[in-house]
Amino acid sequence: MNELLVVVGDALLDVDLVGTATRLTPDAPVPVVEDVQIRERPGGAALAAVIAAAATAREVVLVAPIADDDGAARLRALLAGRVRLIGIPATGGTAVKQRVRVGDHSIVRIDSGDPIAVLGELPAEASAVIRSAAAVLVADYGRGTTADPAVRAALSAARGPVVWDPHPRGADPVPRTRLVTPNGAEAARVAAAAGVDATGSGLAAVGARAEALIRHWGVGAVAVTLGSRGALLSYGEGAPMMVPAVPVTGGDPCGAGDSFATAAALALADGAVTGEAVAAAVAAASAFVGRGGASTWDTVTPTSAAPAGGVEALLERVRAAGGTVVATGGCFDLLHAGHVATLRAARGLGDCLVVCINSDDSVRRLKGPSRPLVSAPDRARVLEALEFVDAVVVFDEGTPAEVLERLRPDVWAKGGDYAGADLPEAAVLRRWGGQAVVLPYLDGHSTTALVERSRV
Repeated sequence: MNELLVVVGDALLDVDLVGTATRLTPDAPVPVVEDVQIRERPGGAALAAVIAAAATAREVVLVAPIADDDGAARLRALLAGRVRLIGIPATGGTAVKQRVRVGDHSIVRIDSGDPIAVLGELPAEASAVIRSAAAVLVADYGRGTTADPAVRAALSAARGPVVWDPHPRGADPVPRTRLVTPNGAEAARVAAAAGVDATGSGLAAVGARAEALIRHWGVGAVAVTLGSRGALLSYGEGAPMMVPAVPVTGGDPCGAGDSFATAAALALADGAVTGEAVAAAVAAASAFVGRGGASTWDTVTPTSAAPAGGVEALLERVRAAGGTVVATGGCFDLLHAGHVATLRAARGLGDCLVVCINSDDSVRRLKGPSRPLVSAPDRARVLEALEFVDAVVVFDEGTPAEVLERLRPDVWAKGGDYAGADLPEAAVLRRWGGQAVVLPYLDGHSTTALVERSRV
């Protein structure tokens, strides 16, 4: 089996000029940006490639026009050791996007360069990797790469599934592309050009546009990404599938579309059906935005990583903003109203809530061989679905002391059935100035009681 994931498209160099602003210039109502730090990262198809490389053990190959200039040299250096680059000769200079930012806010963007591929035919190495790849992601940024007949011929000959992330100025996907991932605005624009009258932003209008795009392009499926709403997947007939997004507080949406398309391509490469791939893509894009978006491109975050990686990024953001981290813990086997009341109250004590749950082996040691009734992954999914739970961590020890040492929350909250008791976690919290507290308990609710009643 071929282990390659190939990304084809337009490689850009993104530059963030990040500083502070406390005053306006005397000659115009614009901020004076000072103490500027320069941060460079791959952009466009190059960003999609490094996101993929951080999320998979597969080799990732980027096929893109590369000019011969300083910008290209800087881009190659950023990709080195992460992605194998097969460059297509190009003229016109490397495309560079510069954002001037104050904190998390962009003030202005300056674009330069316009690489134009010099092609009679695609390099043999590029054609070979596209044809044999486990999956191909087309990251179209409207620079003309995907309109070239040689590139389109290679994509049409790909044996693996093709995912196409389109651009308003880009080419139509090649027929029989497995999945196309336009955002809402792109889908509306193309559908209108195809003569489809589907005004409005409701799901009915989005679904009608997706069906029209499938017919217009001759592709297998269209997933319209809708930002914080998630994504709507249509196969052109029947009811579409709506995949809601996990709510994200803050974060930078720059690069979310690349993250979505990349995750979908990786899932298809691993044998997922299209619906599974879109569900994985929505989850990956939400996590990507929550981690800080494209600015975290060089942070290795494999999709198989333990939840702690995401939790630690969450805690870093909350603490950087001067917030309070709250944690609670338990088995949470058969989530009931008492749990919900305690979790909601715990979240009200700070700016994020991390729930530490016992692993299946840990539950068995505590509750007996007949427990848990629900596996740890499923218990975590149920808890993560609650709007007042920000993250879940599974621990295998008999007590959460070790995971608390790692997370170091400001507050550790337990249900009121511990009122007056000496919480063993209290001594752990005191090591870094944290506080253990007991919350009011909703009487008459316990998992053990529920299990006993079910046996009657």
